[in-house]
Amino acid sequence: MARKIIDISVAIENDVPADPPVMDLKINYMSHKQTVGQLLPFFPGLSEEELPGGEAWAIEQVSLFTHNGTHLDAPYHFHSTMNNGERAITIDEVPLEWCFNRGVKLDFRHFEDGYVVSAQDIKDELERIGHELQPLDIVVVNTSAGAAYGQPNYLAKGCGIGKEATLYLLEHGVRITGTDAWSWDAPFIYTAQKYAETKDASIIWEGHRAAMEIGYCHIEKLSNLESLPDSGFILSCFPVKIKGASAGWTRAVAIIED
Repeated sequence: MARKIIDISVAIENDVPADPPVMDLKINYMSHKQTVGQLLPFFPGLSEEELPGGEAWAIEQVSLFTHNGTHLDAPYHFHSTMNNGERAITIDEVPLEWCFNRGVKLDFRHFEDGYVVSAQDIKDELERIGHELQPLDIVVVNTSAGAAYGQPNYLAKGCGIGKEATLYLLEHGVRITGTDAWSWDAPFIYTAQKYAETKDASIIWEGHRAAMEIGYCHIEKLSNLESLPDSGFILSCFPVKIKGASAGWTRAVAIIED
């Protein structure tokens, strides 16, 4: 049986405008020559000349937020409670059974930036692709943000998934969703405009806050979703186990068995 693995994660790298400035990351690359001084003290009497090519090891020092790169958000990120009052679980408490399941892709690239997806939009797309949701399906949405990753306008690109639409998925047993946008919700710039007009704070982070009623996780900053079929694949998104954290980085991949 042939197996195809499709990488749907972004690389963690310097100088890519994929997050607000407050979340800037830094990778300090140290070459084999630069680290000789790190290696020699382990072996008293050893000289640089005795090392092959005078080289030690390559190593990197990374300063990251848990929400840099492709990552899985835990319910704790969204609010201190979930499931109508329970303590929200952190990333190290997310059931691993949620993280390796049948995947389905919803294509919402045609929606304008800032559009808030409704439950009816979800139903219409599921009908179009002929997919019936099953418990623990992992649902990812392909938005216009995917093609803008790494560009200055990335944070303002793509549609968002509203509370009503998110709850529709969760009520069908979905526990992990994902997006190629910076956020599961609509870009803040558009929500801020609506809030200024309405003063309705319930629209702020409404898709995230759905976890207050039904706990769930989502993956943000996915990539390459246009390469996936609508269904017929397994999605793997196990998070790095960070004690008590709100998120963990993941090398999300889609697996297609032929």
